[in-house]
Parts: sequence; structure tokens; C-alpha cells
Amino acid sequence: MRGKRGLIMGVANDRSIAWGIARAMASEGAQLAFSYQGEAFGSRVAPLAASVGSDFLVDVDVTDDASLDAAFARLRDEWGTIDFLVHAIAYSDKTELTGRFINTTRGNFLNSLNISCFSFIDVARRAAPLMPDGGTLLTLTYQGSNRVTPYYNVMGVAKAALESAVRYLANDLGPDGIRVNAISPGPMKTLAGAAIGGARKTFRHTEANAPLRSNATLEAIGGTAVYLASDWGRCTTGETIIVDGGFHVLGMPQPEAL
Repeated sequence: MRGKRGLIMGVANDRSIAWGIARAMASEGAQLAFSYQGEAFGSRVAPLAASVGSDFLVDVDVTDDASLDAAFARLRDEWGTIDFLVHAIAYSDKTELTGRFINTTRGNFLNSLNISCFSFIDVARRAAPLMPDGGTLLTLTYQGSNRVTPYYNVMGVAKAALESAVRYLANDLGPDGIRVNAISPGPMKTLAGAAIGGARKTFRHTEANAPLRSNATLEAIGGTAVYLASDWGRCTTGETIIVDGGFHVLGMPQPEAL
């Protein structure tokens, strides 16, 4: 990653998946910029950015075109080009991440799809012109996109849309040498994950039943991101890479858990 520069979007704290990716990329020599939304998140992100030698922070609201335009204009003005972008942004009203999916409201459905899926398309459209020599766009998903996961509800639909967007963007941008991929970790103890009903039980269940008897770690996810964004991943695009200790291959829990 030495000599490569990119934007990390979605760091909330030092347990964020985006931070695990940022830390791994920095350790391999990448130069990083970070986005945040609002002063509260900015105050959390600044010391983390500083710890990997970055003071390049931009305040971005992905639901606001002017905010996005300003952020990418600053990237263009200060760096000219970028080599990669990590999109780790998702949102749904946590009151709808419990109970039944059928009770999803129109407003939260539209807002969840807008922030969790459309924002990646919107960001890709702005990032692509800053990658004249090719590059990598990465986003984060979860297996609730294609398998029913209790309480994941509308986020499962949003992640299914996101994974489809990855494939379409990969096809659009492939001729420009831009690769587009998603990483799908298993359950993680993150701020976002804690908003989902039954999160602790889900974490314990997957850890106990995954073939490796382990959930993903930030280091493993970060290493996967490094592979995808580095020259080693030059022929990988349109993929969803699963990093979950093998849990996704199971048809049933392990015998001791039945």
C-alpha cells in the first residue's frame, strides 16, 4: 500500500470496522484521509487519525449533495488523485431493528436504503474521476443480505441492494481500472452492531458454531481490505468477500449446540 492514498468513511471509534481497515492500511504504508459527520464524531476520529499520521479530516453528510461535493473537491484540491475509498456507512432507526420486518415503516425504509446503499453509489460517482489510473472502492455488508437474520430486518434488504450495487458498479467502472468489492464480516462488537436486537446472543452463537470457533477480528478484516486495495487484488472485482470464521458455510449449528 506504500504510495497509495485514500479516504476512509465511517470510523466511529476504535472498535469500528472502518478503523480496523484504516489501521491495517496505514501499517502497510498507505496515506489516509478520514470523513466524519458532526463535531461529536469529529472529536472521536481526530485522535485516531493522528495515531496513524493523518490530519486530513473532512466533515461529510452523505445525504447532502453539497456536503459530498465539498469533500471531494477538497480531496481533489489537496491530493489531486486517490487510489482507494472505504465506505463503512449504514443507518437504520434502531427501534425497527427489533421485532418483525413486516412492521418496517416507509420513512425508515427509504432512509435506510438511502444511507446504507445509495450513498455508496453517490460516493463512487464522485470518487471515480479522482482515480484516473484505476483504484479500489470498498464497502461493508453482512450475511443478513441473503439469509434471514433475527432483527436485522430492513438492513438485510439494504445490504442486499448494496451487494447488487457493488456488482453493477464493478461492471461500470471496470473499463476504467476501478475495482469495486464488498467485505462481509460476521457479527462484530461495534457501535452499529449493538443497535441490532439480540446482538450479544448472535455474537455468542456464531462464535460457538463457526468452523473456526471464532468471529472475525478487526485485524482479519483489515488484512482483507489491504489485499483488495493493493496490487495483489488487481483481478478481483464485483465480489463480496466473507470474513466470518466460516459460519456462512453451515446448514445447522454444531452438534454440541443442538
